Formats: sequence, C-alpha cells, structure tokens
Amino acid sequence: MAVGMSRPRHTHTAAVRAIDGTSGDAGGLVGAIDPDQLPDGLVVADETGRVVCFNSAAARITATSRTAALGRPLEHALPLEDLKGRRWWTLTDPYGGLATRIGQPERSLLLPAGREVLVSARYVRDAPRGPVRRVVVSLRGTEARRRSERSDAELIATVAHELRSPLTSVKGFTATLLAKWERFTDDQKRLMLETVDADANRVTRLIAELLDISRIDSGRLELRRQPVDVSAAVERHVQALTSAGQAPGRFLVRTRQPLPDLWADPDKMDQVLGNLLENAVRHGEGTVTIDIAPASGGNDDSGTAVTVSDEGPGIPEESMGRVFTRFWRGSKRGGTGLGLYIVKGIVEAHGGTITVDRGPGGGAEFRFILPVSAPAYLV
Repeated sequence: MAVGMSRPRHTHTAAVRAIDGTSGDAGGLVGAIDPDQLPDGLVVADETGRVVCFNSAAARITATSRTAALGRPLEHALPLEDLKGRRWWTLTDPYGGLATRIGQPERSLLLPAGREVLVSARYVRDAPRGPVRRVVVSLRGTEARRRSERSDAELIATVAHELRSPLTSVKGFTATLLAKWERFTDDQKRLMLETVDADANRVTRLIAELLDISRIDSGRLELRRQPVDVSAAVERHVQALTSAGQAPGRFLVRTRQPLPDLWADPDKMDQVLGNLLENAVRHGEGTVTIDIAPASGGNDDSGTAVTVSDEGPGIPEESMGRVFTRFWRGSKRGGTGLGLYIVKGIVEAHGGTITVDRGPGGGAEFRFILPVSAPAYLV
C-alpha cells in the first residue's frame, strides 16, 4: 500500500512542474511545492483528458478519494453540472473547443448529490493556438461565500429592524399633525416635530453607517487628511454629551504634551471619538477617562495614542476577540452593533491600530494609535 500511495504524490509534483514549465532538477520553489500543501482543491488532467493530479483538498471538497480519481477521464473524476443540469465538460469542451480559449472563470457548479463548489479552469497550451496539453482545475468550497451571505442577510435584517421604529414614529407624528393640526398647542407641535427631527437624524446616521461599511469592505474609504487637534475634538464631544444631560464630573480628560502633528480626516476622527465615548457612556459606569498622549516607542513623532476607559463591568474575556466584528453588542442597551466595526475600519484606513482590554477601573479600555502621516495633497 505504501508503494501504491507514493506514485500519486510523484505524479502530483510532476504535474505542478509541468504547469509551471520547470524541471525536476531546476524547478525552484514552485516546482518543489507539494499539491497537498495548497489550500484549494487542485485537479490536473493531461493531454488525453485523464487526471494526473488530485490533491487532498480536492478529495475533501468533492468527497472522492484520490485513488478513485487518478487515471480516470476528467469528466468522470469530476462530474460537474451547471445550475441548469447541463454537464459542464460537455458544455465547455476544453480539448475540442475554440483554440483561443485560455480557461473558464470561477463559477458555482454542482457535484452529484447537489454538492456546490466554486470552479475555475485554465487551459495550458505549448503555443497560443496549439492543442491543450493540460487542464488545470481549481476547486473551492462555498463555506466562505455562505458565511458572507449569512452576514449580508443579518445586516439586512438589522437595518430593517432599526429603520422600522424611527420611520413608524415619523409617519405617525406627521400623519397626526396633518390630520389634527388645529387641535394641538404650539408646545405640543414643537415636541412632536422635535421627535420627528430626532428620528430622522437616527435614520440618517444608520444610512451613513451602511455607506461606511460598504466602503470599508470594498477598500474604498476615502480620507481627506487635515491637521487635527485631538484634544480639542475630545473636548467638543465631552461638551456635547454634558449638554445632552450627562454629568460634567463623569468625564476626565488627560492630555500629555507635546503631541506630534496629526494629519487625519477630521470627520472620520469625530466618528471614532463619538462612537467610543458614546459606547463608554451607554455600556460603562463611573468615570469615563480619556487619555491623549504621544504613542510609546521612544519617539514623540511616532504617532498619537488615545485611550478611552470606564469603570463599568467591562467586556468578558471570551468576547474580547469579537468586539470589532459586525453586530457585536456589549449589552442589551440598544445600538446596531456596527459602531465598533466602523471604528476599526476607520483607524486602520489611517494606518493605525486599535485594541480593547480591561481598564484600571475594571471597565472596558479602548486604545487607538494614529501614526504620523502626510497631508492629503502629498499622499
């Protein structure tokens, strides 16, 4: 049995060298790769259409053993069908089709018993229009895509839930005012209009969060770097919170000078600070401490560190790794669970880092560091 199993491994390596165009003696790093080390499924068929390489990932994804696949025609070892039930290899005809084709882009196909896989193929020719010498097939499972689809579905459900409440309020108050305007006093009208305004702001903020998530996920978050005074920005947020009813004595701001010059997007920095301070107020207890200091590293020009901590119950140790993921909520005190995900995306877009830990007072401690950077017109 040991001798029988060694032959497929030798065939795997030879197939990879043939794809790369290298020899066994001078193959280099690529020629020495064992196909079983590849994270995706790899299936290679020779010029006769018979399988000469079938790595362990392909065996796992297709639930077909390597010995059952090697030496068989490609269409038998990998009996793929499209979503309309058509046989994939008959439809694409890699060996007898157009001589200009170089492969097939990735698409979702079905194996027997309805197992879904993501398949792409490359046709290897010795000359641009020559016969196909190898068909190289890459296989990937659909687990990652299904996780993404579940995340998107959860996002849609969360958004629908969060939009329903303020829109119902807006619709109810406006309909009532239109129908019975003369029956209300000016104070009652003002109260209802203030409620409508607050709910409209809530909807606007949610839509802005969704746009930020889309830009972060696609890597298209635009930054307009300008000089930012972090201490002044923190003071503005603290003043806004105290104006909204928080006790002034609940906040302690400590700044260690001199701070390095910080070039960042001021609007995005307001989002980061606003989210962290609101999070500390909503979910934490006691004094909210904001420390602003040069980032440690022996050089005051290395960056700026901002730490926000509270004296609440803190975050359980087992939840620390999920704090910056979508929909994570530290408690049942409201919120979409998107704020910290956006905070992390903004900080990292600036080239910085953000961490969470347990603070000196026992509560949560969020710390982000923004490196020294150039203004927007120099980037």
